[in-house]
Amino acid sequence: MPAVKKTALLVTSAALLTMSTTAPAWADDKPGGDKKPKPPASMSTVGGAKLGKPGTQVSLKDGAPVLPKDLSARSWMVSDAETGEVLASHNSHWRLAPASTLKMLFADTVLPKFPKTQKHKVELSDMAGIGAGSSMVGIKENETYTVHDLWLGVFLKSGNDAVHVLSAMNGGVPQTVKDMQSHADELQALDTHVVSPDGYDEKGQVSSAYDLTLFARSGLQKKDFREYCSTATAKFPGETKKVTKGKDKGKKKRESFEIQNTNRLLTGDVGIAPYKGIAGVKNGSTTNAGNTFTGVAERNGKVLLVTVMNPDSGEQFAVYKETERLLDWGFKASGKVEPVGELVAPKSAGTGSGKGAPGAAGKGGSDASKNVAHASDKGSGSGVGIALGVAGGVLALIAAGWFVLNRRLPLDLSRRKNRP
Repeated sequence: MPAVKKTALLVTSAALLTMSTTAPAWADDKPGGDKKPKPPASMSTVGGAKLGKPGTQVSLKDGAPVLPKDLSARSWMVSDAETGEVLASHNSHWRLAPASTLKMLFADTVLPKFPKTQKHKVELSDMAGIGAGSSMVGIKENETYTVHDLWLGVFLKSGNDAVHVLSAMNGGVPQTVKDMQSHADELQALDTHVVSPDGYDEKGQVSSAYDLTLFARSGLQKKDFREYCSTATAKFPGETKKVTKGKDKGKKKRESFEIQNTNRLLTGDVGIAPYKGIAGVKNGSTTNAGNTFTGVAERNGKVLLVTVMNPDSGEQFAVYKETERLLDWGFKASGKVEPVGELVAPKSAGTGSGKGAPGAAGKGGSDASKNVAHASDKGSGSGVGIALGVAGGVLALIAAGWFVLNRRLPLDLSRRKNRP
């Protein structure tokens, strides 16, 4: 992996980080109908003035490949996880329902608070308020789980039951929502309004392709986050039951069952193969959000992040297919486009990047944010440290064999990525 050569985009001028003064454009509460929703005429310009414009933003140099034609998502963005350059975007600051991609913010906020070996006995009250029709991993009351188990449930099965149990451990859902909002603000993800920790459809709960990319980039700096989001299959503790037959009849025994990551670019499915170099991160789907996805992948030392929100083409696995097309384009276009913006650093980053962003508080940041790691051990939260934390961490896992790197044996390699 070559050393990080470009940090200029992490310290760009404050002028590019000003935010539009227009009122927030919340997601439509009742999607569908005859009229296709249109993006606001003016959106946030955090990360660059071009990102605040509706429509597709790209600046091709000579020899650059054209963008894929078959893109139907309301919003998408392609960025370089290492340098922070935004290579292309489409309505990237449009505030839309995020679905379970919001769990990236939940994990980035809460994951550092509890050691993975900590155990918790689930009470019925821990799972109060889970929305009807939620995705569940299968947690049972009066059973004990490790924090490691619970995070596997969050990342692989997008289990809202696991989210609620971890939220209960964190002081409850309201406190967790407050913590998530504070962390979003610290990351300068200013399109995001958190109402529920699990991404379930709630009035006013929105994020954007830009913000979801910031959450992924921040999360990927954490070793546990990287490992959980790249895990294809795992064993999950089941319910304790009495044995009814055999020599152990009458004794209590707890079985386990296998869970598989619902990220189809990681595990594959009929009609879609695992993506070469895939490294996570999170998918989501609700009535209001449609399908959403943020993915990270590596090829030849280049690490790209792509976020896609609510494609409406009707194509099977559209959110993954469009992500795949954008990743393919991004790898081919790297070095052949002028960036249209940047991924800003957190408020507390030491480089000064983001000083001019709305509400930036310099190095201090918010009190809540000081307890959360934003960068690798090297770099002390600087823009360079952030780039190294993402690129170095992802590539380290690739070297360890975590990610699918060979199209000829993708499924077999994916199945090796299991967790105890």
